[in-house]
Amino acid sequence: MKKLTLEELPSKAKEIRRDIIRMLAEAGSGHPGGSLSAADILTVLYFHLMNHDPANPKWPDRDRLILSKGHGAPVLYAALAHAGYFPAEKLLTLRKLGSPLQGHPDMRRLPGLEASTGSLGQGLSIGIGYALARRLDKKSYFTYVILSDGETNEGQTWEAAAAAAHHKVDHLIAVLDYNKFQLDDSVKKICDMEPMAEKWRSFNWHVEEIDGHNLHQIAAALREAQEVQGKPCMIIAHTVKGKGVSFMENNNHFHGVAPTKEEAERALRELV
Repeated sequence: MKKLTLEELPSKAKEIRRDIIRMLAEAGSGHPGGSLSAADILTVLYFHLMNHDPANPKWPDRDRLILSKGHGAPVLYAALAHAGYFPAEKLLTLRKLGSPLQGHPDMRRLPGLEASTGSLGQGLSIGIGYALARRLDKKSYFTYVILSDGETNEGQTWEAAAAAAHHKVDHLIAVLDYNKFQLDDSVKKICDMEPMAEKWRSFNWHVEEIDGHNLHQIAAALREAQEVQGKPCMIIAHTVKGKGVSFMENNNHFHGVAPTKEEAERALRELV
């Protein structure tokens, strides 16, 4: 598909954020905060960097993206629709009976999905499987895994981190949506994971830290990670939960509460 320039990406990210609000307001349930915080990351990946073909979702040489934080499905669905994997009108069927746009991604129901996710902590392990398959098949594609900071509390995440480094798994790029909140409260209060970067470095990962809303930094970090050989990469993207909507930013009420009709209208006015 045609890739957008960095200058074209801000308007695409705003369109995706608007669709997130519309989808969730129509559904009456879902997760706005973590969907909005990851919008810039997915915009850079799907519209500027990744090699993929909406007309051929199973193209063997495509880059893979796994949304380990499956509750952030609205941002993934919006990106896939804008990329052309399915009609944008289908976005408003989110969480409705019979819709392939379920509350968490189901790869059996929707083209473009690489994994069924939602049980937090599993996505990185799935990504390692794709990356090892690439090595065996002598392919050159990249596997990207989008992690939530809350799921770094999960033991499986660190088992996967150790395994990936031990097996020198490259072409595996994880991006941590570090918005500092999880379901019940701030990550710091639930189980503080700092020093985050040092933890991943101690597991022998290549680590970069960026502003997760600066499109230039996101693109530069991903390109740098693509050049790393012999070890996996972690990009710690410092983000704001609910980014782009003033009353949702850093407001953990909107972790898993959809906007009302009035709140959605206000949010859409801010996202013009």
